Amino acid sequence: QVQLVESGGGLVQAGGSLSVSCTASGRTKDIYVMGWFRQGPGKEREFVAWIHWNGVGSSPFYADFAKGRFTISRDSAENTVHLQMRSLNPRDTAVYFCAATPFRASNMYESHRVYEYWGQGTQVIVSS
Repeated sequence: QVQLVESGGGLVQAGGSLSVSCTASGRTKDIYVMGWFRQGPGKEREFVAWIHWNGVGSSPFYADFAKGRFTISRDSAENTVHLQMRSLNPRDTAVYFCAATPFRASNMYESHRVYEYWGQGTQVIVSS
């Protein structure tokens, strides 16, 4: 089992920056990919970014809306993945979830179905 705990988030004005983090514990050696998803009010959960846990491969990958504004990174020593967000706008308001998967399933990491472990989510609110 892998446990994921998000931190960060909060309230920020439009145009501002915010970071959220996700710390993994348990069988972290089983993790192959870590991803971030978000779910806005009344919306379905959507992909944000993913990254290889151990540094192999050609990741990271981003959703189109995140390219150029969001940066996903990992801190292997701390078993933590960060999502740095800038130029935020009210459409970025959502609960942000991190997720982990042990599966080697290339081209599928944008789907929430690939992920086996999920954090509880952290709220990000962008005010206009």
